[in-house]
Amino acid sequence: MNWISNVGPKIRSFLGRREVPENLWIKCPETGQLVFHKDVEANQWVIPGSNYHMRMGASARMKSTFDNETWLDIAVPGVAADPLKFRDEKKYADRIRDARAKTGAQDAVKLGYGKLEGVPVVVAVQDFDFMGGSLGMAAGEAVIKGLETAVEKKSPFILFVASGGARMQEGILSLMQMPRTTVAVQRLRMAKKPYIVVLTNPTTGGVTASYAMLGDVQIAEPGALIGFAGPRVIEQTIREKLPAGFQRAEYLRDHGMVDIVVHRHEMRKTLARLCRLMTKVPAAEPPALVAPARA
Repeated sequence: MNWISNVGPKIRSFLGRREVPENLWIKCPETGQLVFHKDVEANQWVIPGSNYHMRMGASARMKSTFDNETWLDIAVPGVAADPLKFRDEKKYADRIRDARAKTGAQDAVKLGYGKLEGVPVVVAVQDFDFMGGSLGMAAGEAVIKGLETAVEKKSPFILFVASGGARMQEGILSLMQMPRTTVAVQRLRMAKKPYIVVLTNPTTGGVTASYAMLGDVQIAEPGALIGFAGPRVIEQTIREKLPAGFQRAEYLRDHGMVDIVVHRHEMRKTLARLCRLMTKVPAAEPPALVAPARA
C-alpha cells in the first residue's frame, strides 16, 4: 500500500467536513422562508420578506430603544428564589438556574434608564425567553421598581410586554403581583407621568389582566397575540369558531382594545414622539447649515 492510498481518504474526509452553526438560518413561522440569521438580526428581528416580527431579547430591545444604545441598568430588589419549594418534573430552583444560564438575566424583566431622542425615560422589557416571561415575585418587583423609578426621575415609563401569564411554581405569591403592580401604576398616574405599554407576541394570562392593559397609550406590534386565555381554550369553552384574526393586534385595534399597531422599524420614533407630546418637551431642532467660508 503506497502513501497515496493511505493519506488520500484522510484528506478527502478533512476537506469534506463542514461545521455549520445551528442558528445560521431562521425559518419564518408564516411563510416557511429561510433567512440568514445575521440578516434578521440586522433587521431588528423582523423577517425581511414577510415582515413577521420574531421575538426580541431584552438586551436587543434596549439597544433599539435608547440613544446610542446606552443606558443605566436599574437594580431590582432581591426575592426568595424558591419560596414554595415547588417541584413538578424537575425542581423549580433548577428551572430558574437553567433560565439564568440560557438568557444571562436574573429574571424575566430587565430595567434601564436613559434617553430616547433626548427625553429621559425608564424602560422595562419582559423577556419571553426567561420561562415564558412569566410573572413571579422577581418580575413583579422589577415592574414596581421601574414604576417607582419613573416617579422618582419624573420621567415616562415604557414597558415592553411578552408573557405567558403568572408563574405557577410560585402559586398565590405570583398572583399577588397583579394587584401590587396595579397599585404602582396608579402611583405613576398620580404623579402625572406617562405610562406607555408595548404589547408584543405573546401577551396573555395574568399579565394581560393587570399592568399590561393599564397604559395611557396601548401600542402593539403587528400580528401579536394578545388576550387572557388562548383562542384554543376559548373555542373549547364556548364551543364556537372564533373570527379570523381573533386576539391578534390588528383585530384588537379595530375593536378598541389597542390604540395603534406599530411596525418595529417605526417603534422608536413613535415612542419618542409620544413621550415628547405627553411631557411637553419640544423636539430637538436639526443643526443649522453653515455656509462655507469664501476663499
